[in-house]
Amino acid sequence: PRQLGRGQLKIAAGAMAARCRLAARFHRVHGANVRLDASRTRATRVESFANGLCFSQEPLAPGQIFLVEIEEKELGWCGHLRVGLTAHDPQSLEVVPEYSLPDLVNMGDTWVFAITRSHNRVAVDGEEAPARSPPGDPFLRIERVRIPRDTLVGRSRPGRYSHILDDLYKMNVLPATARRSRIGVLYAPQPDGTADMHIIINGQDMGPSARRLPAARPLYAVVDVFASTKSVRVIPVEYGFPSLQTLCRLVIQKHIVHRLAIDGLDLPPPLKSFCQHE
Repeated sequence: PRQLGRGQLKIAAGAMAARCRLAARFHRVHGANVRLDASRTRATRVESFANGLCFSQEPLAPGQIFLVEIEEKELGWCGHLRVGLTAHDPQSLEVVPEYSLPDLVNMGDTWVFAITRSHNRVAVDGEEAPARSPPGDPFLRIERVRIPRDTLVGRSRPGRYSHILDDLYKMNVLPATARRSRIGVLYAPQPDGTADMHIIINGQDMGPSARRLPAARPLYAVVDVFASTKSVRVIPVEYGFPSLQTLCRLVIQKHIVHRLAIDGLDLPPPLKSFCQHE
């Protein structure tokens, strides 16, 4: 029975890892000003400040984070990235709304927040702020969810040294709205059959941002590439065993010092991009 239990855990972990890799891309349905790259992992707003709405390719599983990194900023606009969840299947939308706030939210069954240096959360009377994980804990823990923290944290110095060699690179965490900052969203099921939505900013849980979401319905991630946020990239998060692609990246990064040297390697372009965006 003990061996069977371990086998079931391995199967579950493998299934979760495969689902996460599948969902770690944007849906083909998106706002009119959005351009996706060939892998559908990078979304760029090519004009104006609106019509930048994007969705996850698949509905999220309970506890599964949809994580993006801010790649480019655009001066001259007020406002920042917006993220959240929706129970609307993107494929069913006749027209993609111009804004997540208020247009998509006004359609109902959608919960979206603007990312700022501070963050709103839904508090219950007498409730304390969410407990922070111990400083040395390599995992972010949200109820029963456990996510490797290092993947969640944005760094200010990618490209100069390998993260394996540079301690400052490991520790230098960015403000929420800065370039290279990483923002994620997930939902945690509750005993009453509903779910709480959590927004994660550079490895820190902001606490429940919305409560009583319909956990029985498919919930898609919403990413609004709005105003001063110009471009974002989906960052895959692996809960189970690392993929072959991840193992290849680790080997490559161990043998280089300057991250920009990856451009000169004789590797397929998708693997180069993956190695440069951990």
